[in-house]
Amino acid sequence: MSAIGWIGTGVMGKSMCRHLMDAGHTLTVFNRTKSKADELVAAGARWADSPAEAARGNDRIFTIVGFPDDVEEVYFGEAGILAGVRRGAVVVDMTTSRPSLAKRIFDAAAAKSVGALDAPVSGGDIGARDAALAIMVGGERECYDEALPLFEKMGTNIAYMGPAGAGQHTKMSNQILIASTMIGVVESLLYAAKAGLSPEEVIGVIGKGAASSWSINNMGPRMVRGNFDPGFFIKHFVKDMGIALEEARRMNLALPGLALANQFYVAAMGRGWENLGTQGLYRVLQELNGL
Repeated sequence: MSAIGWIGTGVMGKSMCRHLMDAGHTLTVFNRTKSKADELVAAGARWADSPAEAARGNDRIFTIVGFPDDVEEVYFGEAGILAGVRRGAVVVDMTTSRPSLAKRIFDAAAAKSVGALDAPVSGGDIGARDAALAIMVGGERECYDEALPLFEKMGTNIAYMGPAGAGQHTKMSNQILIASTMIGVVESLLYAAKAGLSPEEVIGVIGKGAASSWSINNMGPRMVRGNFDPGFFIKHFVKDMGIALEEARRMNLALPGLALANQFYVAAMGRGWENLGTQGLYRVLQELNGL
């Protein structure tokens, strides 16, 4: 069994951490808001007062926080992971962040004889709760192979994608697809409702055919029931789309569909809905159509 440090016990991180604990691993946890780790501590995890303390003496250190700036602080801050991690350990950032930051962490870790993986995830709160996440991993293959048994406690679709940053680039591809798909899901269900159909029955039919997607089958029912609780926050999705658009500009790549989706989600934030789940896009288009 591994001795694991875990930083980030939010909507997804708490479930992911709990799966490792249930598998018999020893966990030391840190979260910026301590109360969000209370349940894990009550279940046997040890509390750390800083990321450095969570890293100290542990074999593997996992992070899943909010924004690239949070990743910077968690790894490079005065009380950050790289200040406490031991030689031979492996750090694994599961936050969706910038590929360039993943490479910077990799280089800084290597200078301390520490391995580093960027391993962003997809699947939201449902995937985290059910240990059914997709996990996209960049870094050295040897570190990936060593970490794979731990990934398998959290996900079912796990893939090594290449060197440092490759996991983050793969997650950007994922978010680009989801962003445009969500517009299609919302417009489809608004059309169904306006036409006098039962949106739930429409989901039951088209969710099993050529139009099937994870978004229609998982987010669609939440939309039509008015459940906008976050499995993944709008504010974090806007962050992800911003990274993807930034990378696209760097590569001289035009992504008009992503740019449009981003504007709708920015509009949601402008209405104070940044803490809704990504299915909150439904409210934006409802309002746009006067529904």
